[in-house]
Amino acid sequence: MTFSRFLLLVLLATGLAAPLTARANHVLIPMDQTQKEHLKAYGIAYWLLTKQVEVDWLLNYRGGSFACEVAAGVENEMAVRNVSYQVISEAQYTSILSEIADPNANMDVMKLEKVPKIAVYTPKGKQPWDDAVTMVLGYAEIPYDQIYDDDVLDGKLPKYDWLHLHHEDFTGQNGKFYSMYRNRPWYQQQIREAEAAAKRHGFTKTSQMKAAVVTKMQEFIAGGGFQFAMCSATDTYDIALAGLGVDMAESMYDGDPADPAAQSKLNFNRTLAFKDFQIVRDPYQYEFSNIDMDPRERGVYEDNDYFQLFTFSAKYDPVPTMLTQDHEKTIKGFMGQTTAFRKSLIKSDVVVMGDNKASGEVRYMHGTLGKGTWTFYGGHDPEDYQHLVEEEPTDLALHPNSPGYRLILNNVLFPAAKKKKQKT
Repeated sequence: MTFSRFLLLVLLATGLAAPLTARANHVLIPMDQTQKEHLKAYGIAYWLLTKQVEVDWLLNYRGGSFACEVAAGVENEMAVRNVSYQVISEAQYTSILSEIADPNANMDVMKLEKVPKIAVYTPKGKQPWDDAVTMVLGYAEIPYDQIYDDDVLDGKLPKYDWLHLHHEDFTGQNGKFYSMYRNRPWYQQQIREAEAAAKRHGFTKTSQMKAAVVTKMQEFIAGGGFQFAMCSATDTYDIALAGLGVDMAESMYDGDPADPAAQSKLNFNRTLAFKDFQIVRDPYQYEFSNIDMDPRERGVYEDNDYFQLFTFSAKYDPVPTMLTQDHEKTIKGFMGQTTAFRKSLIKSDVVVMGDNKASGEVRYMHGTLGKGTWTFYGGHDPEDYQHLVEEEPTDLALHPNSPGYRLILNNVLFPAAKKKKQKT
């Protein structure tokens, strides 16, 4: 036996060689069909960042895999969360990076460096059937703060990097739930809480308070924030912005009639995503505008409702590439109060990331405002086709590989990325 081999054996026996081995190895978290827990893998990436471990997001490599250097406790944490992983050598990881760097390969490496501070805009008394994002954040073990109107109006948004908008109605019409749910205790409680909050902040109507809230949120995005919204928080957000100072709510919602000329007074220059839409004036109709495709014209049902994710250039368009990482490109559709956005009403500068071309509807899109960005995602619950009010919440343990829920978590990690200059 040579002296060098004898020395190596002594070092291994005493544990002194372990740090050298650790530095030479990487952990690869595949995000293709081999991954047992796609959703919890995002939680692992977030956990690594909290431990000051830099994470590589390998865009378009095996479904958007994650990788990092081996560090203390990493393997144990992944085993506890049942996340699939591989320990690979430095040479193997170098080979993967070379494959990704090939100019002909639509792949890239995005460095995740920052722990995003997350806020979910949601009422404190919300029911468990209300929000897919809080469910998936909890399942993935990603921490977040719960904030609502008082916090927004008190100027607390700049403390956060990422803001999710609960399935809100920013028009002040209380979700247009009056027709079906006005006698429900939870509905009446929400009305009392909203009116009390408006009064605290000097507003005479809930709609006026919500207008001030969306204005603060616009400032948050323009200042560099990341905003994500689903279902009715998408179209009602833009409707509220277009109708600032216009009374669009009928008397059962705010005590006086709506302005009969409300439609003509809308200003589409203020909106994020939508233009030229028509608001629904009927206070009993469970719809806010023609932004949302009418189910009767969509021509799809649960067995044939799908949308396609777009493929972007990872090296030239890293932002939409990050937001569309998935192990599936065809995503099951799912309904909500706002399900699908009418393509003809979407502004030309919006980046469409998922659509159903046959029916002329967009399901997933993204845009910028000032220094920040926003994402709109249609529908309520990616694993419950027609999730109705008062139904039980989805058990995500039954859907650990949900492609639809992965899109939400792409947005959660997006603010962690080291910014690259976009080439197009």
